[in-house]
Amino acid sequence: MTSFAAEFLIYVRRARQFSKGDWLAYILWIGTIFGLHASTSGFLVLGRQHGVHFPDQAYLVPVGALMFTIAIAIDTIGHRTIYRQALEGGEALVHHITIAMGVLSVVCLVLAYQRPVFVIPGIVFTALSVIYSLVDEVFHWRRYMRESADRVEMWSHVLIMSGHGIMMVAWWWWYATGYGGVAETLRYM
Repeated sequence: MTSFAAEFLIYVRRARQFSKGDWLAYILWIGTIFGLHASTSGFLVLGRQHGVHFPDQAYLVPVGALMFTIAIAIDTIGHRTIYRQALEGGEALVHHITIAMGVLSVVCLVLAYQRPVFVIPGIVFTALSVIYSLVDEVFHWRRYMRESADRVEMWSHVLIMSGHGIMMVAWWWWYATGYGGVAETLRYM
C-alpha cells in the first residue's frame, strides 16, 4: 500500500491530463465556489473595518466555504480524469442536483434577510442538498469498496461534507439569531 502523501501527489498530478475545456470548467467551478468564500469574507471585513460586531457563527461561514472550496478543487481533479467515465452514469445527475440545491439554498438564505418567507424554500433546498450529497456518497463508497476509488477522493468528500456543513449550519444559525451585523454593514455598501 502506498502512503497517503504519495496517493495525494498522484491524484493532484492528474490535472496535467486536463484538456483546455477541462481547465475552463475547472477554473469556472472552483472560482464560483471560491467566490462564495471571498464574498462572505469581504462582507465581514467591510463590516469590521467600520466597527461592526458580528456573532462568532458569522465567521464560520467563510471558513466553511474555504474548506469546501479546497476539497472540491481536489475532488474535481479526479472527476475530470480518472473518474470521468464513472460520472457519466447517474452520478453526474446527482452532482448537478446537489449543486442546484446548494446554490438555491444560499440564494434563499441571502434573500431571507429582507424577505423571511424565503426561509421555507431555503430549508427545503438545504435539506435536499444534504440528501443528494448522501446519495452521492453511496456512489463513492461503492466505487471505493470495489477498489476503483482511492483514499484521496474519499477524504476530499469528508472535507466537502465538513466544509459545506460548517458553512451552512453557521449561516442558518446566523440567520436564526437575527443576522447580527448585516444591517450595519449594508450601510457601507
